[in-house]
Amino acid sequence: MKASIIIGSTGLIGSKLHEILSNNPNHAKLHLVSRRAPSNLTEKSVLIPIENGIYSIPSEINYAFCCLGTTMRKAGSREAFRKVDFDMVVDFAQKAKTAGIERFAVVSSIGANPKSKNFYLKTKGQVEEELKKIGFARLVIVRPSLLLGKRNERRIAEDIGKVLYSIFSILFIGPLKKYKGIKDEDVAKAMIALVEQGQGTIIAESNTLNLYSKEYDAKR
Repeated sequence: MKASIIIGSTGLIGSKLHEILSNNPNHAKLHLVSRRAPSNLTEKSVLIPIENGIYSIPSEINYAFCCLGTTMRKAGSREAFRKVDFDMVVDFAQKAKTAGIERFAVVSSIGANPKSKNFYLKTKGQVEEELKKIGFARLVIVRPSLLLGKRNERRIAEDIGKVLYSIFSILFIGPLKKYKGIKDEDVAKAMIALVEQGQGTIIAESNTLNLYSKEYDAKR
């Protein structure tokens, strides 16, 4: 029986991960690092509260999943955005490594690049590079495109993107295929499938995540 830890479990992907792993018979316990308790707590859930930015990770956990992420609009400034999408992500990864966790999966973004002129994509690229330095036996970086699912919060730009996607989705073929929208469930399942297998670092682009999601289903 396995145990996992999730940070960002109240968000779109984190919430779906929690749901899927709660129904996975191979998982006995799910530790959730959060400022507030998720609405979908189960008998497997163990809440690890964040108090003044401080929390600790227990030992004997097999997999760590990082689903932290905000928006510039919600954060209010570049500094506040970077605190969540860079500082908190790296801090969680370092704590996980110190606790003895060797398998780590993180949600990044399509187009992530540490040399990008776009602040959002540059930050995502920089955090990927920092995570590689920590030395996990297995590091999974997923780069989803437009996420399709129901959030608990409103993201106007994402809502507009979903409308446009529903109109023009037929055009996402060939080189544009990796920009095709993907369901939150498929991203979550892909993260689990990838973190469970192999060694080393893997970066999974959006157009491959459906394949790994199917791998997860095939083994269940």
